[in-house]
Amino acid sequence: MEDINISVAPSSVVKSIEEAEEFIEEIGLPVVIRPSYTMGGAGGGIANTKEELHEILSGGLRLSPIGECLVEKSIYGYKEIEYEVMRDSNDTAIIVCNMENIDPVGIHTGDSMVVAPSLTLTNKQYQILRDASLKIVKHLKIEGGCNVQIALDPYSEKFYVIEINPRVSRSSALASKATGYPIAKISAKIAIGKNLHEIVYNDKNKNVKASLEPAIDYIVTKLARFPFDKFRNEKNIISTQMQATGEVMAIGRNFEESFLKAIRGLEIEQDFI
Repeated sequence: MEDINISVAPSSVVKSIEEAEEFIEEIGLPVVIRPSYTMGGAGGGIANTKEELHEILSGGLRLSPIGECLVEKSIYGYKEIEYEVMRDSNDTAIIVCNMENIDPVGIHTGDSMVVAPSLTLTNKQYQILRDASLKIVKHLKIEGGCNVQIALDPYSEKFYVIEINPRVSRSSALASKATGYPIAKISAKIAIGKNLHEIVYNDKNKNVKASLEPAIDYIVTKLARFPFDKFRNEKNIISTQMQATGEVMAIGRNFEESFLKAIRGLEIEQDFI
């Protein structure tokens, strides 16, 4: 990322508590702990004190199959914005979908409320983050679908890249449903040598090529479905570890309609908020 002038939060890969303590002497607390090769943020968390650092890191090192954790400076509270990017071997790249997490950085994406397209970004912020996402995917020479997650300072245009997922993910599934653009199918075609301008994915209109960015004139809302009604002894606190066991998606002409439809879709005997 430094090669292309893209900011990332200060971080260090550690394999022991001692290594983590040395790192926090440089950057201070709080820090975010992310165990390597675990799903849904399992074993991770935000440490505000040395005691919390020891507790979370011990569990994270134990859960990581390679005994390794990433410790990074916390940017809790920043806006979390996602861009779903598609690129082929010709270096043609498009933005399939832009999404905004209603919950801030620090809440796992799988637990966060998400809207597509983003609703609170200025046009300048949108374009800055869009250009950065395309720049990253092209620099890394990723072919197929890739999800780029960005933390944006709510009061400026300062941002950090927090995740790059060159695969089909929960976010790409949401983007596919929200736009009608089949990310997994087109990624598979790119993997066998096809380029975006050669791929037709709309059987009703042969002129719609995969190289055209989808445009939507509606709002999509995703809400997480939590299992706390079944597991009453679990802490119903959301953080960096994913707790949701399902999700719903709703479409509306505006955010209010989309959001209220999603609440009804949760089937929690609640039709409004």
